[in-house]
Amino acid sequence: MDTPERIKKTDLKIILSEDGSVMHSLKGSEKDFKGFGESYFSTVNNGAIKAWKRHKKMTLNLTVPVGIVRFVFIYDLNIDIDLPSNCEEYMVSSDSYVRLTVPPNIWFGFQGMSLKTNLIANIANIEHDPDEVERKSINEIEYNWFK
Repeated sequence: MDTPERIKKTDLKIILSEDGSVMHSLKGSEKDFKGFGESYFSTVNNGAIKAWKRHKKMTLNLTVPVGIVRFVFIYDLNIDIDLPSNCEEYMVSSDSYVRLTVPPNIWFGFQGMSLKTNLIANIANIEHDPDEVERKSINEIEYNWFK
């Protein structure tokens, strides 16, 4: 398999007003927009870890409008996971409001870090297809989530 593309982190705008905020996510005119398949939200409880999966075709565009979520991305399971070039970690929240564009073929997991609700929004380029995603249990990939 070819080396996968890397994660792209894009700073996003939050427009504040007295009545509430507008949080940008993804525009059709952006080069990271690969088409629209579906949009969905996931929650993850404080301390809970949802890992591991890898999409074969789907490009994800992840934001965290509520809470704090730690994302871990691993590029190649045949290379030492502790190597900085093989693994990336991001803390994403409304205080650090970014979009993570995740191309296919990258293993990832995430952990809820806020005591309150942790909400992930995803705008995917294709609809969910159970045959397009690979999964491993949390113990199948050695990673120290509590370092």
